[in-house]
Amino acid sequence: MKNAERFSRIACTTNFCTAMAIVLNNITVFGEEIIDQSAIDQIKRCVGEEDLGVLTADAHYGYAHPIGGAVAYKNHVSLSGVGFDIGCGNKAVRTDVLAQDVDIARVMNQVVRSIGFGVGRPNPKPIDHPVLDHIGKAAFKPQRELRKLAAEQLGTVGSGNHFIDLFADEEGYLWVGVHFGSRGFGHRTATGFIAMSQGLGFFDKAKEGRMDGPPILFDIQSQLGQDYIAAMSLAGEYAYAGRDVVVEKVLNILGAKATEVVHNHHNFAWFERHQGEDYWVVRKGCTPAFPGQKGFIGANMYDNSVIIEGVESELSVRGLYSTVHGAGRLLSRRAAAGKTKWMRDKNGVKRKTVVSPGLVDFDAVQQRMKAKGIELRGAGADEAPEAYKKLEDVLKYQGNTIKVLHTLRPLGVAMAGEDVYDPYKD
Repeated sequence: MKNAERFSRIACTTNFCTAMAIVLNNITVFGEEIIDQSAIDQIKRCVGEEDLGVLTADAHYGYAHPIGGAVAYKNHVSLSGVGFDIGCGNKAVRTDVLAQDVDIARVMNQVVRSIGFGVGRPNPKPIDHPVLDHIGKAAFKPQRELRKLAAEQLGTVGSGNHFIDLFADEEGYLWVGVHFGSRGFGHRTATGFIAMSQGLGFFDKAKEGRMDGPPILFDIQSQLGQDYIAAMSLAGEYAYAGRDVVVEKVLNILGAKATEVVHNHHNFAWFERHQGEDYWVVRKGCTPAFPGQKGFIGANMYDNSVIIEGVESELSVRGLYSTVHGAGRLLSRRAAAGKTKWMRDKNGVKRKTVVSPGLVDFDAVQQRMKAKGIELRGAGADEAPEAYKKLEDVLKYQGNTIKVLHTLRPLGVAMAGEDVYDPYKD
C-alpha cells in the first residue's frame, strides 16, 4: 500500500493463528501480502464514495472486477461484479455411506460417462425441470429465446476449474462436491446486457471491454437495472438447478442419500443490509458467510477442502459477511499450461495445441495424484495444484470470520479435459 493512503490494521485471533486485515478507507483487504497489487487496484476502481468493498484472501485479477472481491453498492448493481458465469457456486452433500465401502474408480468412470463436461457433449439424457418453464416465461422476455440452450446444458458441468469431486471427511463418510454455474444461459445473459449497456440490442455482439476497465454498473432505479436484476435472478435459479441435478445423478450412481447439504452461489448479487444501510452486494468469487451460514470451499485437486460456517465478529461486519470461494490462482492459465491455440484438425474438430510450454509438468502431477490414491478424470496443467495458493494459508487470513466444520480429503476428481473447448467460463 502507498504510504500516503490512510489505512488501519485489525488483528484477530482464531484457532488457526493470528490474522490481520487491512481497512483502507471503505475497503477491507484480507491477506494483502498474498494478493497481487493489480487486484487491489482493481477493487479500488470498483468502489465509489457511498460503497463498501472487500477483497478476500484468495483474490486475483479479473474482468473489470477482481475475483475474490465483493462490493456493496448503494444505488447500483454491477454486471462486472456478478461476472459472465452468473450464479457460479458450490454444492456439497454428506452421504450416508462410508468412503471405504465405495469403489471410487468405478464411480468416477460412471460420472464422466453419464455427465457432460464443457460444450463438446450435452447431457446424454434430456432433463425436465421447472426452471426451464420459468425461462420459457421469463420476465425479461429476450431470455425466453435461450430456453433451448438452457435445456441442452442443464446438468452439464463446464470446463476450467469446474468439477465433480468425491471426498472423505474426518469420520470417513463420503461427500460429493460440485462447482459450476449457469453455463451458456448465464454467459449469454451477461453478454446480452453488456451489449445493452453499449446501446445495442440484447442479441447484438458487444464490444469487448478492457480487463482493467471500469465496472459496468446499472442504476437500480432504471429499467435496464431492473431488467438485469430479473435476468440475473433467473440465471441464478438455473445454476442452482444444475448443481442439484448433477449431485442427484452422482448420488444415484453411488446408491446413496444426502444427510447434510451445503449450497451457495459465489458469483451473484443480493439485496442486503450492512452497517445500518441497504445495499446491492455483488460477490465475485466470494462465498456469503453470515453467522451460522455454511459454505463449501474447494482447494485444488490434490489438497483438502473444507466446510465452513460464518461467525459473528467485528471483522465479519467489515468483510460484508464474505469469505473465500477457493484457494485462489497463483499462476495464470497461460503461465501454468503454456501458450496454446485452438486449431481445427483434419476432421474439423477444435483441439488445443501447445505453442510454447508452461511451468507445470502435468505428467508429474498425474503421478503424484495416483501415488496419493486420488482418481483423476480429465483436467490439465492449468488446473494443477501448483497453479493455486494453499487453501490453509488463505483461510488463516480470514481470521475469526469463519470456522471450519469439516475437512474433506479428495478421493476422486472429475473435470473437463484440457482438449475440451468451452467458451462459457468466466
